[in-house]
Amino acid sequence: MHQAGRDNLDQSEPRISGRALITAAVLLVLVMVAGLYIELIYYLSYRFAGGVPPIAPLAIALLLAILNPALPKLGLRAFSRRELLVIYAILSVGAPLMSHGLLWWLLSCSVGQRYLAAANPGWDQVFIQRIPLWFSPTNWSAVEGYFQGGVATPWADWGTPLLAWGSFYLALFVAGLCLMLLFERQWISHERLTFPLAMVPLEMVREDAADPRRIGRVAVTWAFWVGFAVSALFSLQDLLPTVFPALPSIPTLAVVVPWQKVGPLAGLGDIWLVLWPWAVALAYLLPKELSFSVWFFWIVRVALTVMAIAAGATPQKPEEWPGAAFPAPALQGGGAILGIFGLSLWAARKHLARAFRSVLTVRPATKEDASLRWAVWGLLSSCSYLMLFGWWSGARLGVSALLIGLILVYYLVWARLRAENGMSCIAFPYFVDEMLLRTLGSSVYYPAEIILVNATRWAYFCGWGDTSEVLAGASMDAFKIADSARIPRRRLTLALIGGFCLALVVGLPLLLSACYRYGSLHMHAPVEGWVEMAVRAGGAANFDLLTNPSKLDPAALVALACGAGVAVFLGLMRLNFWWWPFHPIGYLAANVWGSQWWYMPFLIGWLAKTLIIRYGGLRLYQRTVPAAIGVIVGDRTANFLWPAIMWAARSFR
Repeated sequence: MHQAGRDNLDQSEPRISGRALITAAVLLVLVMVAGLYIELIYYLSYRFAGGVPPIAPLAIALLLAILNPALPKLGLRAFSRRELLVIYAILSVGAPLMSHGLLWWLLSCSVGQRYLAAANPGWDQVFIQRIPLWFSPTNWSAVEGYFQGGVATPWADWGTPLLAWGSFYLALFVAGLCLMLLFERQWISHERLTFPLAMVPLEMVREDAADPRRIGRVAVTWAFWVGFAVSALFSLQDLLPTVFPALPSIPTLAVVVPWQKVGPLAGLGDIWLVLWPWAVALAYLLPKELSFSVWFFWIVRVALTVMAIAAGATPQKPEEWPGAAFPAPALQGGGAILGIFGLSLWAARKHLARAFRSVLTVRPATKEDASLRWAVWGLLSSCSYLMLFGWWSGARLGVSALLIGLILVYYLVWARLRAENGMSCIAFPYFVDEMLLRTLGSSVYYPAEIILVNATRWAYFCGWGDTSEVLAGASMDAFKIADSARIPRRRLTLALIGGFCLALVVGLPLLLSACYRYGSLHMHAPVEGWVEMAVRAGGAANFDLLTNPSKLDPAALVALACGAGVAVFLGLMRLNFWWWPFHPIGYLAANVWGSQWWYMPFLIGWLAKTLIIRYGGLRLYQRTVPAAIGVIVGDRTANFLWPAIMWAARSFR
């Protein structure tokens, strides 16, 4: 009965309007062009097109919602709430491709090995000659021109590499999207995850139920605008001194107690003062046990580091603790990824069984079964192409399947991380290449397989919302928005794929032209060293693993198993005891790089929510939620407008 009711509801849902799709496409192209110049070429902002929460998509949704009621006065039909949310969803998936960790890294990774080989003669004999010719241009002038600039774009040299890597990226996106489709009903309806980032546009864009025109508009609440104003002003006072150094400001990120380099207290590392209002607001929206676990397990991590140093280990900061030596935080984080993936599979086992049964039926019984059937076929088809890509590269099908499988495991876990606490932006865990090549040992792989794993590092490097893991999380947020706003999910899925294809088709040639004009190494973004370092690290890893093959690392396996065991234990305790205060997502969040900053905002947000509920009750908390939403939107809007402010300040100085 429940399913039949849902199907009837689906039939009554309006279609996604053509003008919403056209508006989203136009805005997507404009954001990508702006992101190229703002973020990558002139560096007016560290993040513009992407970020978590997404900067440009969220700010544009706010501006459209503000201007929307005035459109009828201009003779134009105003957008509905659903249309505004569809535009936001498409932008949140497509726009991040112009961030420094996505298409720029993809292009640099494909051609960088040949460029860096000129300064590392040993590379050519060891592995450069083994790189497939269709991975990147082989013409030296095309390779050098990409990094040095000042030359015309050699389109003929890039035709095959762009087609190869563009198709790989599209298949990877479709695989991740289909994986999200398989889990979205489980997470949204059955487990009822928080989805704090999806909550922001849903609460920000409203419509009057009594208005027959159903015009989408910004929620008019004083709490929202107070939070918006306070956050925007706080962000601007932190940014303005970068242009006007004489202006005073309250630092949002500063070391209050420097690292003590000797003795057990070296395990404390730098003690930071972190005042990020949007992160505090994000923690305020989460269940208390989740925000509590984030900062609690960071303290546990620091305590274990102090204990290790007291036992004779070399003093290190907790966030920089190396390798498999106790407490091995990176390996604990990698194990937690596997444990949370296992918990997710177990919780969704009945739903997934239904999905795979739908593949075997001639005619699905419901629309939900039909959607699951298409998701399974899409996942299998895209993964098959990705495996063939690896096989064409010289890898065995089994190794190619293992690589793609681990990438999708990471995508699923990071989407869950974002769905539960919005913190996919902090993720620097134990990477796929480390798990495959360091833990299992490189001696079991062919040279072509080692080269493939390092050549695809851009696809599985997770962190800060600027890399490919953000796309899976943004897709899942889009499905949550569709569920809450009654947007047709299947049509939205096609719209997301179309938006990604448009971003890919526009972004690759646009970015390639800019690199040959300005030179990738001469662009003004400070993260160019980050991308260059990553490309160089991939080449160094190829050389090291091929000349000094590593063997199975038992200590790393034990650390991974411990991390997975702890995550599974925390998850099972949470399922069986309602009072259990520790969350496996918090355990994972504490064992990735960046937790030294994030634990403080989550401590503040947890404390504020605890006090509000204790002394004001749930009613007061619900009244303050719009203020938290306003804080997040205000910060993102200030960062969206900041490039224009900086450009104007530089022009009139």
